Order: sequence, then C-alpha cells, then structure tokens
Amino acid sequence: MKTLRVSELLEQKGESLALKVIAGEEGLDREVERADVSSPGIALTGFVERIPSGRVQVFGETEVAFLQSLDPEAQRAAAEFILRADVPCLFITKGMDPPESLKAAANEHGIPLIQSQLKTGEFYRRVKPYLDDEFAPTSVMHGSLADVYGVGLLFIGKSGIGKSECVLDLVERGHRLVADDVVVVTRRGHDVILGRGLEQQQHHMEIRGIGIIDVRALFGIHATRQQKRIEVVVQLEEWSDTGDYDRTGLSQRTTSVLNVDLPVVVIPLNPGKNITVIAEVVSMRHLLKYSGVDSALEFHRSMRHRMQPVREYLEEDYE
Repeated sequence: MKTLRVSELLEQKGESLALKVIAGEEGLDREVERADVSSPGIALTGFVERIPSGRVQVFGETEVAFLQSLDPEAQRAAAEFILRADVPCLFITKGMDPPESLKAAANEHGIPLIQSQLKTGEFYRRVKPYLDDEFAPTSVMHGSLADVYGVGLLFIGKSGIGKSECVLDLVERGHRLVADDVVVVTRRGHDVILGRGLEQQQHHMEIRGIGIIDVRALFGIHATRQQKRIEVVVQLEEWSDTGDYDRTGLSQRTTSVLNVDLPVVVIPLNPGKNITVIAEVVSMRHLLKYSGVDSALEFHRSMRHRMQPVREYLEEDYE
C-alpha cells in the first residue's frame, strides 16, 4: 500500500498550502495512508469509532471555536479523543492559533500540528487533488501514447511492430506525442485513465535504425504534451490469414487497464497499409460515437430497414 510521509507533504506542498508546523515536529515521519481529508466533527465529543486511521484531519473555524468554548480540562480531553485515533497530522486553517492544550497534546503524542494561512474551503480545494494524485492506482505499460484530434490513442503490440514509427508519423501530421515505449498509467476516479511518460524520458523517442530523437526540438513544443487521458487502445499485430478481424464495427473489444475497461481496435499490418490515416479515423470515429453517432450501427439499421419488405415477402411465401 502506498504511503506518504508528512515531511514529504510539507516539502512538496508547503509553499502552495502556506504551511507552518507549530507543534509535534517529532512526528514528521508519520505516514499518511489515505487520500481522504476529514474534519473531526463530533469526534471532538468522544465519538471516534468512525474515524479511519491514516487520514489527515482539518480543523476549521468551527472546530477551533468549539475547542475555545471549553474549559482547559475539556479541551485536553477533546484533543486526546482525536490524537488517539492514529491520525498522521492535523491542519489548522485560516492561520488560526489553536488552544495551548491542543499544542501540548500534539507534542506529547508526536503528531504534527500544521497551520495553514488558507481559508478552509481553499485548503480543501488545493490539498485534495494533490492527495488523489499521490494515492491514485498506477502501473506501467509498454506502448506509445499520442494525442490525435484530442483523443488519447495508446498503441500496443510486440516489440518492433512499428508503434513508435506510427506515432512519429502522426506527429509529423500535426498530432502530439505523449509518451513512447514506456507509458505510466494512472487511474483518476472510477473510469479515467491518464497516461504520461517517464520523467527522465519526456519528449524523446527511440526510432530503430536512427536512435534517440528529441521530438520537441525537431517539431516544436506544440508537438508534445505531458499527459493525456487514454480513450482507445490500438493493438498493432502482423496480418494473419486466420486472424479474426472486425469487418463491420458492430462488435467492440475491450481491455482492462487498472480495472477500467477501454475499447480496443485491432489493426492487422501488411505491406502498403497506411496505419497513420487509420489511426486518425479511429480517433474521429471515437469522437463521433462520443457525440452519439455510430456509423456502423446506423448502416446496419438502414440495411435492415431496406431489407424488411423482402423479409416479409419471404415469410409469406409458403410455396
């Protein structure tokens, strides 16, 4: 299970979240285990059974005002309720100064108490995408990813089949490279798969017979992008006389990437086939389907409609 140390969070987001550690510095090595962010709410009254461990807690104006309304002994008890729930750290928003009892309890338990100058709503808005990204399911795939007419096409196939060459040709026609050879895929939410290249590789490609090329230097900065949602998987394979290839477009293959089903288009390769134009058609067809136009299905319905009188005649012909 992926974790994130509080010290790493401070290092990466300390400036944008306007953070300052005001107590519990000894606990900066504690680990955040969840992307969820919560406010303690009624847990301050002692009901802590529903507080998941490993989740950061945010004290806004309501929580701080509640603590300040209590006498020192009750403040200490409320702080103990939260800090005993195995939380990695506490955030105080709007630059508010928490009661000394909360600071003392944070120091005693070694749980960082971190002050942010941001308003509570703004703090949530900034920290949640960061944590979602840190804890998003991630994997690595062998392939090449391109942005073609705004559609993310992930080209897969055995080594040497021509994935990189196809993407290079697409770039030359005005489309954009996202990643070559190694694609880091991340799931956002329930059904969004994002792809990007390795940080060390970025906008470079390996072309067999030539070597490593810098796409940005050759074609300009507009020819690359850092990441793109993967919407269609294009599987390149050598032509086989016994292969089962889709001839109508009525059936749809899918493949699972991080438990998300993505449509797959299998393209058999043989001499003379213009795979670049076919890739552009795959993207345009996906855009049409997304807008509610399915050409194959409409053609199928049209043919059935035209054949209906013949079918009725044959059904009534008993000779």
